[in-house]
Amino acid sequence: MSILYDEGQQAIATESRRVLEARMSKDELLPLLEMTGRYHEGFWNTAKEQGWTALALPEEYGGLALGLVELGLIAHQAGRTLSGAPFLTSGFGCAKAIELYGSDEQKTRWLPALASGEIVGVVAFASGSDPLPAYPAIRFADGRISGRAAGVTGGLVADIAVVYAMGSLGPVLVVAELSDVERSAIGGFDNSRCYAHLGFTDIPAQPLAIDGAAREAALHILSLQAVITAHEQTGGAEAMMEIARDYALTRRAFGQVIGAFQSVKHRIAELYGLVELARANCIHAASREGKDDFIIAAAAARLSATEAYDTAARDCIQIHGGIGVTWEIGLHLHMRRARSLAIEQGNGLFWEDILVDRLTGEAA
Repeated sequence: MSILYDEGQQAIATESRRVLEARMSKDELLPLLEMTGRYHEGFWNTAKEQGWTALALPEEYGGLALGLVELGLIAHQAGRTLSGAPFLTSGFGCAKAIELYGSDEQKTRWLPALASGEIVGVVAFASGSDPLPAYPAIRFADGRISGRAAGVTGGLVADIAVVYAMGSLGPVLVVAELSDVERSAIGGFDNSRCYAHLGFTDIPAQPLAIDGAAREAALHILSLQAVITAHEQTGGAEAMMEIARDYALTRRAFGQVIGAFQSVKHRIAELYGLVELARANCIHAASREGKDDFIIAAAAARLSATEAYDTAARDCIQIHGGIGVTWEIGLHLHMRRARSLAIEQGNGLFWEDILVDRLTGEAA
């Protein structure tokens, strides 16, 4: 596709930005940092009201039949405004796993509720240094799973989960309800992500993909989520770059604005380059859904967006000086989110390995 968005896509970006900037406030997000198990309900209600939860799902199940490009645009704006709930990404990943690998019965049961936002879905296999081990810790036998999924994003409040488990013949991908699952909250520096350890003890589960197909299916779901997360990271990086630029054009020191100093202006210029590279990689990855090189493109987008957001969050605080680290100004919200998103859906080392393995395989 073109590196430029068409008129319809631009309208989605413009309207979602208008809605989110009108409804999101750091004053509502700051208290969430001191609570465990709470998320910004205003954002999630907005996502359901605007139809964002249904954006990339089939029409026959209540979806809008759009794609990864359009959902990425929403995620970009959510990143700019620090959306205080992780379910736009996790619910999408869960729904796509069921859509792509589930039976007709499973699709009819779960997809309409996920599309409407009536239930929250998560993907419970993206934590740790190796999100897709050869021998998963969770066991699947006789239609039930047992074991522990660590650090699940959104796990504290989710209703269903897609789980990567070990069956009798190899890894399997299953979907399970979480009503009877033991949840252990993980307190951290970005509590609105609702991280939790999930303890499965003989919990009923239905297989989606089995044997040799399970790992590739799980990697595909992670790649879809990685593209959405990369858009969110790029949105956050863009916001940080703009905040740093605006501050540098108004804050004065030694008789001139600080943006006149090379150490500041060059840093902001470098941020611009990182943001635009990340943006281009995100657009390219979203446009490659369903193509042979999609996972390569997703890995590149994830890595470049992580670098852009981490760097922008750090440099923006540095440009602000002492005021940048205060609670009230709220720049730390982006620093916290940058670090949180960097380890969700597989960390940088995982995606570097995926990228190297795929490129090496192609070259060979």
